[in-house]
Amino acid sequence: MADSPAVLFDMDGTLVDSNYLHVHAWTRAFHDLSIPVESWRIHRSIGMDGARLLESLLADADDDARKQAKELHLRYLKESAPLMRRLPGARELLERIRSLGLQIVLASSSSEEELALSRPVLDCDDLLAAATSSKDVDVAKPEPTIIEVALKRAGVDADDAVYVGDAVWDIIACDRAGVRAIGLLSGGVSREELEKAGAEAVFDDPKELADQLDATSITALSNR
Repeated sequence: MADSPAVLFDMDGTLVDSNYLHVHAWTRAFHDLSIPVESWRIHRSIGMDGARLLESLLADADDDARKQAKELHLRYLKESAPLMRRLPGARELLERIRSLGLQIVLASSSSEEELALSRPVLDCDDLLAAATSSKDVDVAKPEPTIIEVALKRAGVDADDAVYVGDAVWDIIACDRAGVRAIGLLSGGVSREELEKAGAEAVFDDPKELADQLDATSITALSNR
């Protein structure tokens, strides 16, 4: 399937129901450091890479505090990992896309440690052609770098790919990379915000996307 058109996927909030576990982990981390950050602000930052998230939320904190926050976040995320669930229709969606002769690339900017928690929950490595993580780039979403790395690993140009994500930062990164994007509401961001950021279509979750796949640009890719 090398060089076949590719569908790129975010992980958290797109294929695995984990966004609010990340929010809770960050909330606990900031509490331990006596740094007050409202949970809604944390949720609005989910989808950024970790360094950008900390820069946004802890603008006045020093490097040591940010390092501690990152370590605490991972500790608390590991504690809540048993609560992670594959989102409805995720496996079925990936299987349908593979049946169309398309590559599936996990274009995530999560750390390797975080992916070690979420990928077993997704349990779809057999369907993946390639994957990315935060170690592949210096800066990630909303910068387009992680999208560009995913395209390179798939061996395709931006015109031969579609991205599926749940965060405004996903959609902005795709727009900057010239890749069409489909949004999902399963990460907790509104339809209006995803559309305003540039999503060409928005669905509730992977199941609804799978049910309506024939009407999307994903199926159109397979007809090239």
